[in-house]
Amino acid sequence: MLSVGLNLSGADWTPAGLWLAVVASGLYHGLNPGMGWPLAVSAGLMQRTSLALAAALLPLTVGHQLAMLVVTLPFSLLVALVEWERQIQIGASLLVIGFGIFRFVNRGHPRMLARIPPTKLGLWSFTVAIAHGAGLMLVPIYLGLCRAADLEMHAAGALINTNLGMAVLVSVVHSAPMIAAGGTVAWLVYRYLGLKFVSRSWFNLDATWAFSLVLVGALSLAFSLSSEP
Repeated sequence: MLSVGLNLSGADWTPAGLWLAVVASGLYHGLNPGMGWPLAVSAGLMQRTSLALAAALLPLTVGHQLAMLVVTLPFSLLVALVEWERQIQIGASLLVIGFGIFRFVNRGHPRMLARIPPTKLGLWSFTVAIAHGAGLMLVPIYLGLCRAADLEMHAAGALINTNLGMAVLVSVVHSAPMIAAGGTVAWLVYRYLGLKFVSRSWFNLDATWAFSLVLVGALSLAFSLSSEP
């Protein structure tokens, strides 16, 4: 799903395909209940109003978006070192693969998440996105977009400014479909399906999430190794 735009026979990922991957990852994160939409349903049911559900989506979105920025911003500085661009992409790919394997072996939720009150939705959303590697999943896609944008730039300052702006844009484009998908599912559960649907249809996504990380990292690594040094 996130491999859209990968062309191992060519020299680059197409920007259009990479942006589609950003949107697709947002939809995937939004549909994943681990990213928070059940908390929005809970808020709506507790206060018996759909306005509470909608209000809960805002901090969930902000927290998720900040987590994307915290992870991608350091790479926005690193990719300004053009001569090391390929090595940085390879290192980032290996990092994503390694974290995916770690999540597959350790599928339990980090203990620190249990210490965050459910009322602090923004902090919870930020922490869970960091802990589960949601931001890392975006890194290979982000680096591909930076590479495409940096082709005609040479000054380090211009590269850094471009990459910082790209990090913000990627986080926004990712978060919009994320909250749209999560919000739609939350509304359907709240308005029509009910909690019984959640309890009956719930399945463990930890293994799928870990596999997604490994898949994205492996595709990025294959592209990095196939591109010219």
